[in-house]
Amino acid sequence: MAASNYSLKVNKLLLDPKFESYRLSLDPLPIYNIELDAAVAEVKLRDDQYTLDHMRAFGMYNYLHCDPWYEDSVYYIDQLGRILNLTVTLDTALCKPREVFRLPSELNTYENRLCASLHFTSSTWVALSDGTGKLYLMRTSKRGESSHGKWEILFSQDLGEPFIIINSLCYVNSGSHSIEVLLLRIKKDELDVKGSGFCVSIEWLTVANISGQDEEKKYTISKRRVLQGKSVPHYAAIEPEGGGLMIASDKPFKFIQVDGKQIEETFEETMDIDEKKDPIYYWQQTAEDITITIRLPEGTTKEAIEFKLSMDSMRVGLHGYAPLLEGQLYALVDTEASAWIMKEDKSLEITLLKKNEGPMWQELVMGNQRGEFIMDPAQAAMINESLRHLTSEDLNANPEQNKPPCNAQELEECDIFPEDSSSLTRLDGSTLKATHVVNLGSHQYLFSVVVNPAEMPCFCLRHDVDALLWQPHGNQPDNMWEHIATFNALGYVQASKRDKKFSTCSPNYSYAALCECLRRVFIYRQPSPVSTVLYNRKEGRQVGQVAKQQVASLESNDTVLGFRATNERLFVLMSKNMFVIKVNTGN
Repeated sequence: MAASNYSLKVNKLLLDPKFESYRLSLDPLPIYNIELDAAVAEVKLRDDQYTLDHMRAFGMYNYLHCDPWYEDSVYYIDQLGRILNLTVTLDTALCKPREVFRLPSELNTYENRLCASLHFTSSTWVALSDGTGKLYLMRTSKRGESSHGKWEILFSQDLGEPFIIINSLCYVNSGSHSIEVLLLRIKKDELDVKGSGFCVSIEWLTVANISGQDEEKKYTISKRRVLQGKSVPHYAAIEPEGGGLMIASDKPFKFIQVDGKQIEETFEETMDIDEKKDPIYYWQQTAEDITITIRLPEGTTKEAIEFKLSMDSMRVGLHGYAPLLEGQLYALVDTEASAWIMKEDKSLEITLLKKNEGPMWQELVMGNQRGEFIMDPAQAAMINESLRHLTSEDLNANPEQNKPPCNAQELEECDIFPEDSSSLTRLDGSTLKATHVVNLGSHQYLFSVVVNPAEMPCFCLRHDVDALLWQPHGNQPDNMWEHIATFNALGYVQASKRDKKFSTCSPNYSYAALCECLRRVFIYRQPSPVSTVLYNRKEGRQVGQVAKQQVASLESNDTVLGFRATNERLFVLMSKNMFVIKVNTGN
């Protein structure tokens, strides 16, 4: 994996350190049940699809698709190959889903197919896969203006092995209309003898109409790029204008093929796989301060050093070069009492005075893995001594105390962190290299949601107990990922839901929602003013806002297959029913 060179900058104005808890509300939620004419086109995993990646990609697939360009409009595909749309304008007058398109081929005749997938490319275009390896690009007209608009196939091609569509967009550049599509496959890997025997492939297609005329005949594939990795990505999206690609995954992805030609690894890239690079800096700490040592190149002068420090961030580098160390600090520092000097051995020594004495830092700069922590021997001996009573040479040192040793299998999900290799990477579409890498570390990925259809999809990460929503900006290198909303304590709450299948939030951040495999839906609202006077008994202060939690139980024993949220409603798709939950009342 490429070294981390970027960190996510939390907007502390969006955090609520005084948040207490959600209060269970018994306010009734209007729930409407729509019976479907034909069952949803669910495709169950085959016997040869037995890995965790197969389950993540296909077994946990969301069969319900929300149109981000038109409010309260959702789509799904049924067993008859029909794409059906439900658009809600009045909850008390819900109609049956209407057919907008029918797949040309009979899906049930294919044995090794995947689930059919759909992605809204723009307000007038849709990308569709039938699950057999065929890609359709269709012009739909403006879907919200007419209920009888015709969907026209302007591009269709068999692309080989079956796939699902995970992202798409379109744009016009120099008179050419281009459509970018991301396809996901899980393939057999004969060279993988120690792992699962499978690899994950992402194909990035560019389909363009070069002439801009005779659209029905001119759309062709102009570029095909293939990436490969060892885990299904949590998030993958193309930047507007197709300039780059962002991927969040447990294992790194790299480009292996362009237009059918293999990409040869350089000697340096091959060595990076087996050898760990030397640290750029070393750091030590006491209860009061932090000491950082950075080795400088020969001939470096004091004037060439660029140093910028604020209470919560730091930037160190040499004039005219990329920063050696940059990002958000683990905790606050006293800027006036901090300093740096150049030592005789041509190294840079930085001393940071902690704002809050006592707590030890877990890392220096959030997400930065390019340094090495050196523990003072006396400090290590002190910690070792304080933990001695917890260890023993015997598995159970006190047989009279009938307590077995700790069993890792008994840990709950909320106690387990993601793998250290989990990362968020921005890959350049021209150079095919990683330009920005964030080590996600303990920031568990929760879900993705489209807040603004003109922007890339947002993603939600766990930060401590909270859940933070991030908006990617591909055209802003200095603000690549912006913290735009916080769901208090949701990171901890969602981890306690052992039967959770889907998570999402409304585009206006007014609530987040979790859905279990069967029946139950949990809604967590943002804090809102209360009409009555409430007091915190422990602190004796008045409480001005309360965050409500609501639980909806659906009248069906079928498995939930799809789950989407709009600003006013939640849509829950099951095999033979669709439930509409009225969450908010429109202004």
